[in-house]
Amino acid sequence: MRMPVLNAETIFDDKINAEIRIEPKDWMPEKYRQTLIRQISQHAHSEIVGMLPEGNWITRAPSLKRKQILLAKVQDEAGHGLYLYSAAETLGISRDEMIEQLHSGKAKYSSIFNYPTLTWADIGAIGWLVDGAAIMNQVPLCRASYGPYSRAMIRVCKEESFHQRQGFEILLVLCQGTEDQKKMAQDALNRWWWPSLMMFGPHDSDSMHSEQSMKWKIKRFSNDELRQRFVDMIAEQAKVLDLTLPDADLKWNEVRSHYDFGKINWEEFWNVVNGNGPCNKQRLEARKNAWNDGAWVREAAAAHAEKRAIRNTVKVA
Repeated sequence: MRMPVLNAETIFDDKINAEIRIEPKDWMPEKYRQTLIRQISQHAHSEIVGMLPEGNWITRAPSLKRKQILLAKVQDEAGHGLYLYSAAETLGISRDEMIEQLHSGKAKYSSIFNYPTLTWADIGAIGWLVDGAAIMNQVPLCRASYGPYSRAMIRVCKEESFHQRQGFEILLVLCQGTEDQKKMAQDALNRWWWPSLMMFGPHDSDSMHSEQSMKWKIKRFSNDELRQRFVDMIAEQAKVLDLTLPDADLKWNEVRSHYDFGKINWEEFWNVVNGNGPCNKQRLEARKNAWNDGAWVREAAAAHAEKRAIRNTVKVA
């Protein structure tokens, strides 16, 4: 009896259903590839742009210890961007092309990084809230269906976990300090809370890509599921800090066994995503300047690689 011939798409679907990772040389639907490029490059851009709000505070951190920790964290973010750019390159897109898409506005990055860091407490709020939301989003990506992406996320998540604890500790010290220091921590929480909830993206009913990404097992949980988990986690941690989340509707729901919370200002979210946030222009201009100022480094590296290749060719000959 002749065995049925499986086509490439059937083999792909069978791998997805069997939790077998898709690798770069495997056949994949073009829409799957494009979805991954969009998501991974956006993730990489977010890590690189995310260095800017915190890098602004390295020289102004309140002690040498704090400077060292923050410098290490910003370096970690740069490394995360490099891991992710490398993962995206396995899908057939060059790093130069991804950078050009960022600079032209075609590619997006997380809207959270378009808000200013006004005080040292903001660095704590970013670590606690922004990196906390990132962990909630990214831990499931360690099981993403695309191999290079899932493997990159394992190390990223380990480092982000440290970043979240570091941010919480900054706020804990402030909250145990003077009245003015605690007010500064509360002010930072007030400004970063709602943008942090927006990090999970629009409601599932308004998300263009969420349903298909979950079918392909790129994503494991919906935007709203992850947002609810985040609220439940932070609401309890805020009690330890003795800080108040800026949401009059926040309360424990015994029936759902989750916290209820207020409505998100989606008009603000889309305004920031579309380039009209407090720091959109500043952030993009900083990345363009860094790219232009670093041209000589890229040229020198390319020239060195070319000379080395020539030397190796001569030795072989």
